Amino acid sequence: MPFPSAASPDQLPTQGRVTPHPAYNAPPSTYNTPQSGRSPWARATTPTTLAAMSSSTSHTFAMRFTSTPRGARLARRLVSHRLDAWGHPYDSHVNETLTLIAAELTANAVRHGHVPGRDFHVRLTTDGHTHRIEVSDTRTEKHPPSKAPAPANPESDGGRGLLLISALADDWGCEPRTGAPGKTVWAVVDGSHDRRTDCGSRHALNWCAT
Repeated sequence: MPFPSAASPDQLPTQGRVTPHPAYNAPPSTYNTPQSGRSPWARATTPTTLAAMSSSTSHTFAMRFTSTPRGARLARRLVSHRLDAWGHPYDSHVNETLTLIAAELTANAVRHGHVPGRDFHVRLTTDGHTHRIEVSDTRTEKHPPSKAPAPANPESDGGRGLLLISALADDWGCEPRTGAPGKTVWAVVDGSHDRRTDCGSRHALNWCAT
C-alpha cells in the first residue's frame, strides 16, 4: 500500500497552524540588524565619543601596593589600564605621560620611602582634562626637593626621575600625608595639550634618555 504524499503547507488546515515571523524568512545577513542598518555588535563608541566621554567624566582609582619593585611595576600597569578604560588609549599622550610619571613616583616610593612592613598608596583622579596622580609612602624624613636638580654627574643613571616628572607634568609637589604618617608626592597633567612637544620639555626628555 503506497504511503500518502505529504501535504503542502497550503493544504494543511488553517486551525492550529503557526505562522512564522517574517524575520525568520529574511536572509541571514539581516538577522539582529536594527532599522538603522547598524549591527548591534558594533562598538557603541567612536574616538570622537571617547574623547567627549573622557573630557566630561570624573573618575577615581585608589589602591595600596607592596613597597617592592614588583609592586611599583604593578601600580604602573594598573594606572595605564585604568586610563585606557576611562577613554585614554594606551598610545595617547595622556596615558603615556601619566604612566611615565607613575613609574617614576612609585619607583621613588620604593627606593626612598620604603619602611619595612608598610605599603605605598596610589591615587589617580581625572576631572575633565585635568589628571592628578598621587603616590604616598610612610617615610617622613625624606622629602624631594621643591625643584628638580640636574644630576651632578651627567653620566650617572640616577637623579633623573624628578627632572623627568617636572618636564612631563604641568605641576607637581610634595605635601604631608593626610590621615597617616608620611608624605604624598603628586603631579598634575593637563590633557588638553602634550607637554612633550614643548621645547624645554623635549630638551629635558632627550637629556634623560641619554
